[in-house]
Order: sequence, then structure tokens, then C-alpha cells
Amino acid sequence: MAGMDDLVRLFGPPPVRTPSPDDWAEVERHVGSALPADFKAFLDAYGTGSICGELVVFHPRGSSPLLDRMRQIHDSFGRSWRREADAYPFRFHPDPGGLISWGYDHSGDEHFFWPCDSDPDRWKIVTNINGAEPEVFEKSFVDFVLDFVMRLRDVDQYHGIDPDTLEFLEPEDLDELVERGEIGPVEPSFEPF
Repeated sequence: MAGMDDLVRLFGPPPVRTPSPDDWAEVERHVGSALPADFKAFLDAYGTGSICGELVVFHPRGSSPLLDRMRQIHDSFGRSWRREADAYPFRFHPDPGGLISWGYDHSGDEHFFWPCDSDPDRWKIVTNINGAEPEVFEKSFVDFVLDFVMRLRDVDQYHGIDPDTLEFLEPEDLDELVERGEIGPVEPSFEPF
């Protein structure tokens, strides 16, 4: 997988792991389908962890098992959806065609697979943006992660600070914030947990 090779170049070699084909059996039984191959390959290689300190993903045998997370998110989002059925364009698993949770980011966004095709490798990704309309990405999991990482890496050095605050900070204060990694670009990384 070319995209997976790109992630390995960005994150470094994955930790030594011994995945088992049985790792996914219970999750896929729960979902009623195989999951996208690149998603499983990435998680089998890297495991549960945080991408760039921002995007959190879950392996079935990780410290926070994927199936536990799926059940929790599907239940809470499903209850919300039932209260506001006309306000949200998607349903949640186990409803037919319902969104399938796979992770979240520290901005408050939840990330899902949308099983809109019989081939899981052609599923789309839906991001439930905290407090806004959901966003649909017509990309594979690995391509989504690559775009996510590049967006964090390719920002200006003062990204993340309120523009109105800039006029009140001295250049050395800004440099210190950049040095501490509190603002500006984020180096591509994967931190297992």
C-alpha cells in the first residue's frame, strides 16, 4: 500500500507487534461486515494510539479496545439522533447503513466509516464536527490520515493563536510558544498507548 508506506516514512517504523487475524473477528461480527483493509493494516502495525498528539485510533486488542469504544459511541450518538431525527443526515450502527465509529480527535470531532458500498475499501469517512454539520471525505482511511497529518504539519508558525492576541505578544513570547509546540506546525508522529 503506497499510502501506508507514506505513513511509515512520516511516523517511523511501527513498534514490534504480533497481530492475529482473530483480533478483528469480534469487531467485524458486531459490525456485520469486514472493515476497510488499510484501517486494519495500519492498526495491526501501529496499534491503539495518537497520531500527531491529536487523532486517536483504537485497535481491537488495545488498551482501549475498539469494540468497547464503538458500542459506547454508537449508543450515545444513536440516542441523540433519535431525539433529533430530522436534524442529522446520518444514522448510527446498528441501524442499516449507520455510521461506524473508529476514532476521535482532541478538537472534539468523532470519526466514522460510512458503509455506503458493499466493498468496505470504498466506504467514505464522516467526521462529526463538534457543534457543526458533519463532513464527508471520499478517501480511504490511510489517505484521510495523510491529509490530517499534512494539515497539521503545513500551517504557519503562529497557527493556533487568536489573531487578536498576536498584537499583544512580544516576538520572544511567540517564539517561546512555537518552541514549546503550543502553536504552529505539528511534527508527524504516532504515540502508542
